[in-house]
Amino acid sequence: MVVILGLFLFVPVIMAAWVSVSDWNGRGSPFSSNVHFVGGTHYAEMLGGRGLAARDFGTAIRNNLYYVLFVVPLQTAISLGLAFMVNKRALRGKGFFRTAFYFPSVTSTVAITVLWLFLFSASGAVNAVLSWLSIQGPNWFADPRGVFHLLMGGGDAPAALSQPGLFGISTWEWIAGPSIAMAAFIMMAIFTTSGTFMLLFLAALQSIGEDTDEAAMVDGASVWQRFWYVTVPLLRPTLFTVITLGLIGTWQVFDQIYTGSQGGPSKTTLTPAFLSYQSAFESQRWGRGAAIAFILFAIIVIMTLLQRLILGDADPTKPSRRQLRADRRAHAAAAEVVTPAPVRADETIDRGGGRHG
Repeated sequence: MVVILGLFLFVPVIMAAWVSVSDWNGRGSPFSSNVHFVGGTHYAEMLGGRGLAARDFGTAIRNNLYYVLFVVPLQTAISLGLAFMVNKRALRGKGFFRTAFYFPSVTSTVAITVLWLFLFSASGAVNAVLSWLSIQGPNWFADPRGVFHLLMGGGDAPAALSQPGLFGISTWEWIAGPSIAMAAFIMMAIFTTSGTFMLLFLAALQSIGEDTDEAAMVDGASVWQRFWYVTVPLLRPTLFTVITLGLIGTWQVFDQIYTGSQGGPSKTTLTPAFLSYQSAFESQRWGRGAAIAFILFAIIVIMTLLQRLILGDADPTKPSRRQLRADRRAHAAAAEVVTPAPVRADETIDRGGGRHG
């Protein structure tokens, strides 16, 4: 197993790391004498440059950031709600609903993307339903306008916000929100992943049992209090797992973009994973593509650590460092209280327990 992992995992990672700091052109071995070390040139082009590479990378980060901010909270909340629903004893046909909610997760992503293209086309079923409500739907996968931009009236960008900023992208572009096309991908991600995370929450809810909830009910806790102060703390390990998997999956989104939009329209659905593929395999910029992959890896690690700090320890039964320090202080104070004062040499203790000088 170690040999297999080393051959198909660790060795490619090492090779990709070397490619990211070399001028390899994709021909021959990346460790040949014709390949030279260029240091952090590829990283500087994207992180510190002002050219097209930096702008494309910043656009991809902006698009993917909105994707993460919408997908992870919504898929977590919806999957938790579905788990509560199918976990109720009064619900009939639990097996049917569990299968129905989970089915999109086991369906091919490419197939769902193609289906989504039909549903969200200009004359698709989604716009037909919107027309019944007297709403003219957009041409979803061909509309680059930002959602927040449209909610703010859709006017021209203020001059103060139109100047190039981080990665050469203006502040107005950063706050315009996900495009209409990216909004369709966001809805598709929530649709396909909520069923998987529903099973994780369902298993956690069944492991808790009903006795805990009934005990809180006897104590007079309301439905919201039982959920927030009893169920959620017990679900913290599962919540940590779901959010971590959600962060990893949303930052690595590729196949939907490759099948559905190829980064268009106007690069509003471009993601770092697709940009890495595009740079390496289409533009033959292998070092740049590998550098994007490692930057994406660093982003995923940082985001995971941040959510670990926000959620705290994933194991609710394990005391935190603050609790351990408080316990040590309490034990020290208790030891001081129960320790008797020393008896001086000039004192005698009578049989009644009194002290006399």
